[in-house]
Order: sequence, then structure tokens, then C-alpha cells
Amino acid sequence: MNQEVLVILIIGGIMFIPLWIGNLAGNYSSGSIEDFFIQDRKMGAVALYFTVAATWWSSFAFLGSNAYFYSLGPVYWTAIAWNVLFGLMYYLVGKRVWFYGKTNRYITPSDFFTDIYQSSILGKLVTCIMLLFTLPYIQIQLTGGAYLIHVATNHLIPREMAGLLFYAVIVVYVWTGGLRAVAWTDIFYGTLLFCGLILIGFHFSGIVGGISELFNTIQQVAPEHLTLPGPTGRGDELMWISMFFITPLGALMGPPLWIRMYAARSPRIFNAMPLLLSLTAITYLGSMLLGNAGFLLEPGLQDPDTILPVMLYKYAPVPFASFILVCGAAAAMSTVNSQLHALSAVYTMDLHTSVFHKQKNEQLVAVGRWMLLIFAAVAYFMSILIPGLLIQIGLVALSGTAQIIVPTLGALFWKKSTATGAITGLVGGIALLLFLTFSPAVRPLWGLHPGMAALIVNGFLFLTVSMIPSCKDIQVSIRINELRSLAEKHRV
Repeated sequence: MNQEVLVILIIGGIMFIPLWIGNLAGNYSSGSIEDFFIQDRKMGAVALYFTVAATWWSSFAFLGSNAYFYSLGPVYWTAIAWNVLFGLMYYLVGKRVWFYGKTNRYITPSDFFTDIYQSSILGKLVTCIMLLFTLPYIQIQLTGGAYLIHVATNHLIPREMAGLLFYAVIVVYVWTGGLRAVAWTDIFYGTLLFCGLILIGFHFSGIVGGISELFNTIQQVAPEHLTLPGPTGRGDELMWISMFFITPLGALMGPPLWIRMYAARSPRIFNAMPLLLSLTAITYLGSMLLGNAGFLLEPGLQDPDTILPVMLYKYAPVPFASFILVCGAAAAMSTVNSQLHALSAVYTMDLHTSVFHKQKNEQLVAVGRWMLLIFAAVAYFMSILIPGLLIQIGLVALSGTAQIIVPTLGALFWKKSTATGAITGLVGGIALLLFLTFSPAVRPLWGLHPGMAALIVNGFLFLTVSMIPSCKDIQVSIRINELRSLAEKHRV
């Protein structure tokens, strides 16, 4: 049996298992809108950890990190720091958002902002930002999975067909089991993802003589690959700082992880998340070793995103390569399933219900299912028509959703927050982000990433406008204090 046939069989296996899990999850469904979108707020600790971690770690982590270590040296090591920040923020923000959501029956992020800030305009603005910037993140998952299958099968399966395969399977099992199916399949995906990252590092460093020999060789032939700002002269300390904030905050404020805050069974589940998510970052050791080994074995690769499948195809035995391909596919699928599910929730509950007020529960579940299909189709065509390095697309997407952290922290911790300040900050931040992104000749000061510059402007506008006497809203202050006091009373 040749390598291409075996790879196809392995990929077929990873497609079948989630379908089986999704069907099993569907048997436990109550058919309610809360069950389909937030699992009736009954998600347990194991499922929550794996679905948060597997959603957070994606093609961005599994394929994009290898490409970054391969092409830009050590810049991506800021991933250790941003995983720590992500875990801390998921505890500090997530625990209180969970409490507010359970108390007030929130389902989507917009529910949170509309209620606390007493502003439907702010709620709709948050919805639009999430829709606009989450679709590109779905795109990179499909792109990453398509790259992997296309190259590993020696171009036997075209990228377009590979992406379509991913899209079809995910829609089927999420359609069947909702968030429960997503969380249960993420336990399977997450296990494969983390095992795969560690194994590829040790396997490919062994090919070049071991870890010590790997770094000694790079030190002799290209020492700039081991130090900042990296071999291209880009990626200095300020870019590290930008990525440190933008990556975890953008992921945290994305609709999938926000919905998982609502879905948890108990606030105690959040207590272990900082430690568990921080320890998970150790697996980036595998990406670093693969990227550096690839730099020696396959220099000058035209498309860095394909470094993993190229290395597997040339330097790994077929059984090992097939297993790693499964792990790479799991990384892509574990995020795109969450993103599609969350976008269908956001559209259905925030936009559709604002037009069709009287639709019944089962009708809304049907709308959510059909939106899975529509959003997946849009992301699929984006993956074909808008190429780009996974990290670059990912940072733009995360930069957009990261802007939502400003009004979120305001609603949770600052009684002087106002809807006017929140709207002004978000509009200003997003406008600056889009301008800097689509005007490459204009760069923010000091080498900051456009997303970080936008976040600074967003925060400044939010604080400044909220302090203007004419913008003060007594009702918002009362609502913030009321919820804070209730949360503190329950020690949340």
C-alpha cells in the first residue's frame, strides 16, 4: 500500500469518528435553543478544558507556528507568555461572565453588552465585529487542513477538494449535536493535537542528530535564526509585546470561547484553567524543533505554511506521517467546528430574532443549523479566493475581536463605563485597525502590530469619552454595581 492511499484511509478515519461522536451527542439533545447553543449550561470540567484548549489551539498553532519558527526564528516563543495570559484572563473574565450569563440567561455576547450597557446599538456592533473577524479565522482552519492533505498526498487531493471535505463533515456533526457534539469531539481532537506536536519535534530533531546538534548547526550556518529580530530583520521585542496581548485577547473575546463561558456547569471549573492552559504551552516545543529542523533540511521553501506536510512526506515513515496528519487535521477541525457553531448562535439570537420575534424554539434551532451551512460555504470560498500566511490572517482576525476586551472589562470592573464610550472606542479601534491593515505603507509608531495600536486607541477613547459628564449614564452605573455586588456576594 503506497503512502497516498494510506493517508487517504487515515483521513477517512478521522472524518468518521467525529460523525459517530456527533450522532451520539445528538441522542442527548433536548431540542431546546439553550441546549443547541450552550449545552443547557451543563458542560463538565473535562469537556470544558478540552473544548477551550482545542478551540484556542488550531491551524494557527499546529501549522502556523511551524511556519513562523521556520521563517522568522524565535519570534513565536511569545506563545508561552500569551498562553499564560490567556489562562489567567479565562479565569478572571470567564468566571464572572459565567455568573452574569447564568443570572440573566445570556446566550450570546451581545446579550451581555445590551443588558449591562442598556444599549442595543452596542450589542449589534459587537455582533457585527464578531461576524466580520471570525470568518477569516475559519478560513485559516480550512486553508491549513487543505494544505496538509494536498501536500501529504503528493497533490493527489486538490486543496479545494480537501477543504470541501473538512467543511462537509463538520457541518454534519455540529448540525446533529450542537455544542455538545463540538465539545465531545474536541476531547478526541485535543488529545491528537497535543500528542502530535510533541512527537513531531522529537522525531525531526532526531533526524538532524538530536536537539544539541540541531542548535549547534544553526548557530554555525545562520546564527541570526536564533536571536531577535530573526533572519528577516522583522519580529523585534515590540512585535512580541503586540502578539502577547492581541493573540490571547482576540481568542478570548471570540464568540466560541465566550459561549463556553456561559456553558460551564459550575464556577469552580474555571479555577484550574490558568494552570492547565499554561502547561499546555509546553507542547510548542515540538513546533520549535520542527521549524528549526525544517530550516536545515528544507531551506528556501516557497510556502512556509506547508513545512509540516513537506517534512512528513520526505523524512517520516508512512505510519508516523499518517498519524501526524490526523493530528494536523484535528487541529483545524477542532477550531472550525467551534467557530461555525458560535457564528450560527450569534446570527440566530442577535440578528434573526430581531426581525422574526415570534419564532418558536424549534424554528430557531433550525435557523442555527442552516446558518452553519451558510457560514461554512462563505469561509470555504474565502479559503480559495484569499490566500495568505496563516499567522498573518490569524493576527488580523484576532486583532478585530480583541477590541471587545475594552468594553468587557469596563462592564465587569468599572462603574463609570458608558455605552457612548464603548461604542466610540470600538468604532475608533476597528477603523484604525482596518486602515493600518489595508494601508501597508502606513505603520503604527515603534513597530507595534496594527491590532495593538488599535487596542490602545480603543482603550483611550473608551476611558476619555466615558469620563465626559454629558455621556455619563446613571442607569448603566447602577447596573454595573448591582451585578458586581451580586457576584462578590457569591464569591465569583
